[in-house]
Amino acid sequence: MKATAQAAVRTRSLPGLLFALVLTALAALAATAPPASARASTPAVTSVPAIGQALRKSPVYVDPAAAAQLSAKDADALAERITKADRPLFVAVLPADYPKKDLFTKLRTATGITGVYAVRLGDAFDARADSSVLPRAAVRNLVTTVEGEDTRAQLTDFTAAALTNMGGSAPSTWRSADDGGGMSGTALITVGAVLVAAGAGAYTLVRRNRRRHAEEQRAALEKLRVVVDEDITAFGEELDRLDFHPAEAGADDAMRADYERALDAYEQAKSFMAAAGRPEDVRAVTQALEDGRFSLAQLAARREGRPLPERRVPCFFDPRHGPSVTDATWTPPGGSPREVPVCAADATRLADGRDPVTREVDTDQGRRPYWDAGPAYGPWAGGYFGGGLLPGLLVGTVLGNMMATPAYAADYGSGYGDFGAGYEGGDLSGSDFDSGDFGGGGF
Repeated sequence: MKATAQAAVRTRSLPGLLFALVLTALAALAATAPPASARASTPAVTSVPAIGQALRKSPVYVDPAAAAQLSAKDADALAERITKADRPLFVAVLPADYPKKDLFTKLRTATGITGVYAVRLGDAFDARADSSVLPRAAVRNLVTTVEGEDTRAQLTDFTAAALTNMGGSAPSTWRSADDGGGMSGTALITVGAVLVAAGAGAYTLVRRNRRRHAEEQRAALEKLRVVVDEDITAFGEELDRLDFHPAEAGADDAMRADYERALDAYEQAKSFMAAAGRPEDVRAVTQALEDGRFSLAQLAARREGRPLPERRVPCFFDPRHGPSVTDATWTPPGGSPREVPVCAADATRLADGRDPVTREVDTDQGRRPYWDAGPAYGPWAGGYFGGGLLPGLLVGTVLGNMMATPAYAADYGSGYGDFGAGYEGGDLSGSDFDSGDFGGGGF
């Protein structure tokens, strides 16, 4: 009887023991699995270093005192979107009374990662970024586009626009939390068999796509050739009209050097265009023309005894207008306001409420501004507005939307220009960054 009773106890205890083990395992998994967004568990005041550490683990942080502004579900969805996009975008939602002084600089230092930082502080919103990821003008323009929206809509819209226009990659500190087991041997064998079976058909398809891609690139280059030849001709006419001779009275070595650089730029532009074999090769042509026009602006200032001009990008509306002299607010049809570099004449037109004189190109729908034309004009614009400035200028336009897609980069090159040297987006720079280069807004 005693043995029977003990066996019965063991039989009845086995399901309970298994159930307890399952609960223990689930609890352990829940304790170790990181949430998509970082949310503090108690409503205590959170220090900037603590927020920085949270953002090193997840792209979205919601302070417990601001939890009513953004639900856990929305925060997790936002974090998942940023993580999948593989971009170094950091979002913090903080209460209105959180200390504002040097908040962005302190947060950037605490996180120690190059990227774009967006903060919703009560009802206020602003952002800053390392210029290697997103230039200052682009940050300002993106912030302006979401002004006045509620927290969820504002952060969602800003995130969508920023991910489209920024550079860099997500920090490794996010990915380390998601490292899981590898693929099983059976799965690898299965995948290998499928790849081998599909190889023959894929080879034929690749060859066909390559021929089609080459034909499309040739057509795009010929379309660009018309526009670039117009630019080269216009610059040559400027040189012809220039009333300057290196041996004239009053000419000095600096003036002659400016003049020589302008002539060299003209010859380089013609040479680069003659050698162009792909649409992205056009960028070198327009870069040379931009250099040449700036040399002429320097020459004019020296001859007239004026201070030398600041090195600025060309007029946004038509690079043939020459270097810009200021930034002005402009709103494209159906778009949002943004600051663009403009020449003196277009600045006056905008101030008077008139339309600027824009560069139009031929499209299937007739003459259109270049920013509303096809993607082939990206390399052309990239040569004039390189260095990461172009995304902020073109956000919301036809060309800007096209240039932000992976397909554009494959077909036409980056077009945007280099993002700069030093730390790239997502790099762990620690406190080794120039706060003056960390631009945008600021509370």
